[in-house]
Amino acid sequence: MGGAVPAIGLLASPVSVWPGRASTNRMPSRRDCGSLAVHTMNKPVTDGDGGLVLNRNYYPQLGPDGGGEAPGDVVDDLCAHLGPIIRGQYPNARIHKSKRGPEVHFGAPIEDQDPTVDLVVAVNRKEGSGIWIPNLENKDWDASDPEKHVELLNSGSSSFRSIRRKIIRLAKAWNKQFVEPGMSSFLLSVWAWEFLEPGTGVAGGLHTVFDRAASRLEAGESTPDPAGVSDDLKLLKDADVVATRLRKAADSVAAAIDADDEDERRRSMSAVFWKYLDAPATSALKASASLLSTGKPVAAVALGVAVAATTTAGARAFGGSR
Repeated sequence: MGGAVPAIGLLASPVSVWPGRASTNRMPSRRDCGSLAVHTMNKPVTDGDGGLVLNRNYYPQLGPDGGGEAPGDVVDDLCAHLGPIIRGQYPNARIHKSKRGPEVHFGAPIEDQDPTVDLVVAVNRKEGSGIWIPNLENKDWDASDPEKHVELLNSGSSSFRSIRRKIIRLAKAWNKQFVEPGMSSFLLSVWAWEFLEPGTGVAGGLHTVFDRAASRLEAGESTPDPAGVSDDLKLLKDADVVATRLRKAADSVAAAIDADDEDERRRSMSAVFWKYLDAPATSALKASASLLSTGKPVAAVALGVAVAATTTAGARAFGGSR
């Protein structure tokens, strides 16, 4: 998991002595959430998520259930408190604000990974389940239940959880290949939780997620919060764009499952994971290009050309290398 887990733990001690807004007798409770908590993080690890739920007895004005105080000031206080303490151990650390609270950049890579940590500063809701979490963009609060999400995504037998997590990781890797991903990793995880059934395999399950998600969007339907607390989950791109991507992926996985030979199967899957897999013809072309890039004479047969000749490093008509 890289440095995200110890980084989240590092923040627990400074938060416990948060002056002014929270002292040791007002210690907020720490909640782990996100991909780390449900074991669906891909490598490289880019971020870790954690939550701090404040004691409403000491923050009566915060949130819709209190005096309506917006989250901006309390988040600013926490950023100001954490910065000097974290930089005492990580001199290059920087703290920014994300939509939900402080975002810590440690500037200390571990195994070529330098994950950030997002802290959600929350207060409990007086009625109903879940918590109020900041929406700093709107200077307001949103209802959510991240602990219920973790519970749901960690449900089922150990074998089913393992298969579902693998499918979620694959779906996330597919989504991240796009310059502009179409949906959040959480939405992909919710689709997997909703659509997959025990007994499915990885290939069949991946097709199920792509196919049923595409069908839902094609029908103009939305995806509700599985915890029943927040608003319907939103896409990051237009529904028709995301539906087209999902349908293409579903068709390609189906073709791979039905393929009769390895080349055909690889060709189909390379259309899904184009940044990870080469189609057979593309793979051969890349190997040829690699040979040519050395600048040394290469037997043409090594490039798949059936003639008795050699190629040399390219030269321009007016002299000099390309």
